Amino acid sequence: MVCWCWCYIESMFQEEGLSSVTSSPLQFFSMMSLSVSPSLGSPYQMKCEQRGLVLIHLLLAGANFVATGDLQNANLTLEQISQHASLDGDTMQRIASYFSEALADRILKTWPGIHRALNSSRITMVSDEILVQKLFFELLPFLKFSYILTNQAIVEAMEGEKMVHIVDLYGAGPAQWISLLQVLSARPEGPPHLRITGVHHKKEVLDQMAHKLTEEAEKLDIPFQFNPVLSKLENLDFDKLRVKTGEALAISSILQLHSLLALDEDASRRKSPFLSKNSNAIHLQKGLLMNHNTLGDLLDGYSPSPDSASSSPAASSSALMNSESFLNALWGLSPKVMVVTEQDFNHNCLTMMERLAEALFSYAAYFDCLESTVSRASMDRLKLEKMLFGEEIKNIIACEGCERKERHEKMDRWIQRLDLSGFANVPISYYGMLQGRRFLQTYGCEGYKMREECGRVMICWQERSLFSITAWRPRK
Repeated sequence: MVCWCWCYIESMFQEEGLSSVTSSPLQFFSMMSLSVSPSLGSPYQMKCEQRGLVLIHLLLAGANFVATGDLQNANLTLEQISQHASLDGDTMQRIASYFSEALADRILKTWPGIHRALNSSRITMVSDEILVQKLFFELLPFLKFSYILTNQAIVEAMEGEKMVHIVDLYGAGPAQWISLLQVLSARPEGPPHLRITGVHHKKEVLDQMAHKLTEEAEKLDIPFQFNPVLSKLENLDFDKLRVKTGEALAISSILQLHSLLALDEDASRRKSPFLSKNSNAIHLQKGLLMNHNTLGDLLDGYSPSPDSASSSPAASSSALMNSESFLNALWGLSPKVMVVTEQDFNHNCLTMMERLAEALFSYAAYFDCLESTVSRASMDRLKLEKMLFGEEIKNIIACEGCERKERHEKMDRWIQRLDLSGFANVPISYYGMLQGRRFLQTYGCEGYKMREECGRVMICWQERSLFSITAWRPRK
């Protein structure tokens, strides 16, 4: 089965004049005429690509109605989306389900009493959090890839060291450290005394991690201690990390640092509240009223810039200031190496319309990944999409201020932050990149690729970068 959704959406974001006729059906779909009105046609009579066009058109129209406060038309549009979307359908049907849910949640947030009442009985189980991380690890290659490169960078930095301390800001991935324990046990000079500090906001997660790692260390006869730190990242007391003189320190941060950007108070709102809330909505509304022939034309002039998250000086300085103290504190620990994995997306835009377009573009790649390797009928796939990706989409679209945690940014922005905080980039070694490349080659799906830029590594779906992995050490 051809996975067309990501490439299809990608072609809509190309600049005017760059699109060309191609033999690839993935790109051809973006140039199809919008011959089907969103209000016409049975979802059962439409071809897959035709329905995809309608769903994207409806999502953009619905988002515009939500942004401008036109709730009557927003309601009608969401109703139309529900007729074509499906949680167990093709990629675009699944995406449309979660984006429409996010738009509906944003509407409900304008009535806090109703929103709280509808969510008051919602129970978040720790077991669910553990399950979704397990599914993310098993169904997609991203965490495994990150573990391979992170562990290799740590092994190389710790060569010859007898006392090793690893601070894990992710604190929920025992598989990563079980693999490292096995590598360290085979060192010619013998394993070091290893201490791992795990940071997580749920005690049950830390308890499970401590049990599995202690059990593995005893099996391998490695001197080992686990130091649990029960804390959210933004509230972390660095004294509890118990970094000691004489031990070699490594820091691992996997998909965590972006949450610090939620401390930003959206400086752009203070600068121009009306413009930040409505400019893109008004621009898109004009586009919808015009008789464009293609979705590429529909999005022309609206396409989100790769640097739109940093386009506002106020937003940039505020984000840097809020993350600066945390990165400075990490620098003060003097690690021999710090490895950072982050989503290579741009979801920290100021307006909901920008974020929706960016998220539609990037999450299509995630859903295409699953479409390529997992059955549509898989309950594990449905759980992962709903409990992880669906919740992330909802947070990106429906939430504002400190409640919006999923503020993913491009690698260039993190390079800038880390450089300003006194860190120097350490290129991922040739052997590390070789291990990563071999892993992807044996994964069984040709869509996954690895790209290297100046010793910084990105894992991609087709040509779309999804995650960046960079290594750092403090400049003296």
